[in-house]
Amino acid sequence: MNMQIKTMKIREILTTMVVVVALLVGAVGVGPLASETANASQKVDVLIGFNQTPGASEQALVRAFGGEISHSYHLVPAIAASVPTGALNGLRNHPLITVVEPDGLFYAIDAELDNTWGVKHIGAGDVHTNGNTGAGIKVAVIDSGIDYTHPELAANYVGGYDFVNNDIDPMDDNGHGTHVSGTVAAVKNSAGVVGAAPDASLYGLKVLGADGSGSFSSVISALQWATDNGIKITNNSYGSSGNPGTLVEEAFNNSATAGILHVAAAGNSGNCGGKGNNVGYPARYASVVAVAATNQSDVRPCFSSTGPDVELSAPGVSIKSTIPGGGYDTWSGTSMASPHVAGTAALVMAAGETSASSVRQILRDTAKNLSNSNHYGYGLVQALAAVAAVGPVSPPAPAVKVAVSTDKSNYINGEDMTAVLAAAVTDENGAAVSGLGASAFATTLNSVVVAVTFTETATLGTYTGSLDISSLADGSYTVETIVTDTRGVSGSGSATFTVGPAPTEATIASVNSISYATSGGKNSDKHLSVTAAVVDNLGSPVMSASVSITLSHDSGTSWNGTGTTGTNGTITFTLKNAPSGCYKTAVTNVVAEGLTWDGLTPTNGICK
Repeated sequence: MNMQIKTMKIREILTTMVVVVALLVGAVGVGPLASETANASQKVDVLIGFNQTPGASEQALVRAFGGEISHSYHLVPAIAASVPTGALNGLRNHPLITVVEPDGLFYAIDAELDNTWGVKHIGAGDVHTNGNTGAGIKVAVIDSGIDYTHPELAANYVGGYDFVNNDIDPMDDNGHGTHVSGTVAAVKNSAGVVGAAPDASLYGLKVLGADGSGSFSSVISALQWATDNGIKITNNSYGSSGNPGTLVEEAFNNSATAGILHVAAAGNSGNCGGKGNNVGYPARYASVVAVAATNQSDVRPCFSSTGPDVELSAPGVSIKSTIPGGGYDTWSGTSMASPHVAGTAALVMAAGETSASSVRQILRDTAKNLSNSNHYGYGLVQALAAVAAVGPVSPPAPAVKVAVSTDKSNYINGEDMTAVLAAAVTDENGAAVSGLGASAFATTLNSVVVAVTFTETATLGTYTGSLDISSLADGSYTVETIVTDTRGVSGSGSATFTVGPAPTEATIASVNSISYATSGGKNSDKHLSVTAAVVDNLGSPVMSASVSITLSHDSGTSWNGTGTTGTNGTITFTLKNAPSGCYKTAVTNVVAEGLTWDGLTPTNGICK
């Protein structure tokens, strides 16, 4: 007997019985639609809405109809699945199901190849000069991913998820998302281009593949991820000429209600006469800001879509921005206009207005009127006026702040593990140490690591940051920290350190890295290996150290192991026939002769 079989809940039994009855009724009395009779076993991708948030019972129901589930949502009560066409009528008529809609495709809104004038034209450069660069505002680019290695984007890239390939690496293989990202948040470094909010926290949510298309279900997943991870603004430079349906609209509405400002390209379906209502989706939704394009003369180009749903306008002709591989190119389209507005919204939020609905109203109220609302909406976005409408910027709190993020390999199930440490530094007498600003944080040989452990189940792990102490006199200091995770949950801690001559002998052992590898099997991922590297406080490998770990699986199962490091200071543990899923490792003990373990586990994780 398989001891892992769980007792079926009464609700699940009843649901299964209803499914069986529904299938029988469908077989004898409720036939498929005429268009679905050709091949009843052929599968189609659909979005299935339920009368409550789907759980195990609803998932079992879909599978009973022969469906293969790709996503189960809580942002909207729905499941994305591939189901036989012959089962569609049975699903539609089931009492637990409210709607069955096609899981169609969105497309990147075409960008024409046509230096940088847009950011300056809307007054964002003046905002930067006044000290507001959008620092700390979370902006997600829902697009084809981001080339996060680009010199203009690497410093602001925080993380994200790839919903096309269902992994944690949203690298851009199309180019569209990288170009959009540069207009939002390319760094201000006197080279290349600069974004409207050059210090915003940039997230890549990849929903479009290399061909520039992506499913409705991927967009819902991205919106759910953005909501769960505290994103403040999304840029959506993709579209569909037809309405994707009630579930996609509900996902935008619910995430907007949760506090996200959605900005989208109005579309490139306009005509030179400016006639007709041709704004695409999702820009046409009431919960989304639809952005049209203008040229350097504040005139709408022929391609820019028109209609009563246009809300704002922004530069969208001959916009130079970043492209994969570290380069730049000049493109035109409403895809290029939308990120100007998203970046401006980040500046307004950084000025102190945290409400998405209030930011949206400020952008409307301060826009430059261009007369024809069907072409330009409320008008051309004005960054300087919008930020000024918030009022004077409050002086920064007298605390040192540093953004600390894990390597992308440490993101579990797309969860953003980024934290912010607000560190107040005092000397041995309790007096505050002044003169340490954000720039004081760096990874240097003279740094001390500040570590605070979180025990919240959603973000279990250890967050670390490095404080440059090269400017401090010899003596003892204490760092008091407040750590806030991406949901706004806070915890505090402290660390005491001494500034003085560099140590001449090793006294501390640390696990400075945990890495993973897979091997064996059809896809070379049958077995899982975990390698821990131990070093001393002089940076030398520690051999013959006894290392104990606990390897945890997202199912709740865990394995323990103890081993001894070799001459290179590493020990590798192997889990044979490792089940699919996500893993994290916790170091439980390190014993090394003459050394004291610092008690820390580096942030780590893998999904296979």
